Amino acid sequence: MRMLINVPETVVADALRGMAAAHPELTVDVDNRVVMRRDAPVAGKVALISGGGSGHEPLHAGFVGPGMLSAACPGEVFTSPVPDQMVRAAAAVDSGAGVLFIVKNYTGDVLNFEMAAELAEDEGVQVAKVLVNDDVAVTDSLFTAGRRGTGATLFVEKIAGAAADEGAPLEQVEAVARQVNEASRSFGVALSSVTTPAKGSPTFDLPPGELELGIGIHGEPGRERRPMMTSREIADFAVHAVLDDLQPTSPVLVLVNGMGATPLLELYGFNAEVQRVLSERHVSVARTLVGNYVTSLDMAGCSVTLCQLDEELLRLWDAPVETPALRWGR
Repeated sequence: MRMLINVPETVVADALRGMAAAHPELTVDVDNRVVMRRDAPVAGKVALISGGGSGHEPLHAGFVGPGMLSAACPGEVFTSPVPDQMVRAAAAVDSGAGVLFIVKNYTGDVLNFEMAAELAEDEGVQVAKVLVNDDVAVTDSLFTAGRRGTGATLFVEKIAGAAADEGAPLEQVEAVARQVNEASRSFGVALSSVTTPAKGSPTFDLPPGELELGIGIHGEPGRERRPMMTSREIADFAVHAVLDDLQPTSPVLVLVNGMGATPLLELYGFNAEVQRVLSERHVSVARTLVGNYVTSLDMAGCSVTLCQLDEELLRLWDAPVETPALRWGR
């Protein structure tokens, strides 16, 4: 397997050095694995911190900036960051208004962020935590107790980030983040396996002509394998799975997300089928985002995330944002 890397041991550090060179508006601490807004801490503003294993880019470091995260902590590939990273980030970006940790529901992330919260509070930082668990495909997967955290992480970071930038207090920012998570559901599909730099070959066996319905972002098994399906058939299965669980009664925010190796040509075609299913189910769409946002290295595939909106959540979604991977309105 050919990879555009030097050696597996330096993949994350090399990527962070490249990110620093491309985005001078960020402060990138390569040695300590923390990416921050250069203007942090912002006086009077609640700070948002997230993180997780590398390999899901642009999640999370690509979402650091005005309107989203104050800092992100990248771990090794598919490996949780360590508590020292989160504590260092919290100390650097806390303005005194408190810090919200946004945590995807994977066992390592949950345990390490819990420990980091305790350590940060010992140092005088007020910390709140929100767990993202939006994946409807399976419960109690290889890395989780309960549902996995996937595409809704982007929605939580953007909408809660807007509330924080408007000066909302920690309790309110936390409540908004929880509301977004509770109003969101996701379902993912793999068309190929994923290849990690350390292994250099596919991490699981997915024979040609088959796909995995309900895959996780680390390549965890889904609900079932089937012979290859058309874009229309995949949309029918995935969107119905989300809608049957979410049962929205108001307009939705849609994320049609690529897993890393699926071209935009295919994602936009898939979005057409997603929108068809939503129309057939009489679900109104307020906004749609299409692209590779919550990825799994070189996996071919896609995921669908829906978030049921009210007027305030839609207003916060539309608020200005300026990060490497998401920007509008500024």
